[in-house]
Amino acid sequence: MIEMIEMQNFAADLRNELMWMSIGMTVLRIVLILLVAWVAAKVLHKVIERLLINRSPERVRIQPRRIQTVGKLLNNTVSYCIYFVAFLLILGEFNISLAPLIAGAGVVGLAIGFGAQSLVKDVISGLFIILEDPFGVGDEVKIGAYKGTVEMIGLRTTRLRSWTGEVFIIPNGQINDVTNYSLHNALAVVDVTVDGGVSLERAMAVIGETARQLKDDNVVREPEVLGVVTASADSATVRVVAECKPNTHEEVTRALNVLLRRALNELRTAPG
Repeated sequence: MIEMIEMQNFAADLRNELMWMSIGMTVLRIVLILLVAWVAAKVLHKVIERLLINRSPERVRIQPRRIQTVGKLLNNTVSYCIYFVAFLLILGEFNISLAPLIAGAGVVGLAIGFGAQSLVKDVISGLFIILEDPFGVGDEVKIGAYKGTVEMIGLRTTRLRSWTGEVFIIPNGQINDVTNYSLHNALAVVDVTVDGGVSLERAMAVIGETARQLKDDNVVREPEVLGVVTASADSATVRVVAECKPNTHEEVTRALNVLLRRALNELRTAPG
């Protein structure tokens, strides 16, 4: 008897137009939610792609692979956020209370945040380093007390190699002050001491002529004699500068020093 009543109720439900309309509207809303989420993700992906492509030319000296990595990271983050919101809206269509889920997710998020504060700080700092591009792989930089060539930029750490071979692994969360020596041309500065027994005018002429003879591919502008920077009764110091490619000033300074000191030695020993 009970089974007969249940069958009758089931048959009545199948003939209930309101129920089918409600189911149809629910399915339609779910399809619309998914469609809107898909369109929103595609639009935001295009926006991210254009923002990365339209970065200023001098800053897109970074590797195309790095831009591609940033694009994928941002696209995945946007997709996860959009589809998570869509998932919550779909659950709402089934009359599932979202408050306990959101509260539980909040508690889990707080627990993870407190337990991994330094990790989260490093990752967030790594994202800003990748996006803002204060330095790139191959740049000569100084980060705090560490100076060297950037070998790797990760989400959590940055790796430097000094000119003597030491490798410094620095958490991104500790990167505050950065000096980048590779963004613009450098200036090689050489101070040459001229003895009092040598004519200063003649010495400056020899220094200028000798400096202009420097053959170095790293020099981008002809060396220039600025003049006397210090003087005393028995000597004077003449300053020479040469604009050179980024992070090559030490090499150019050494070459210019050798050239100028050889010329001054010849001038001192020259008769008359």
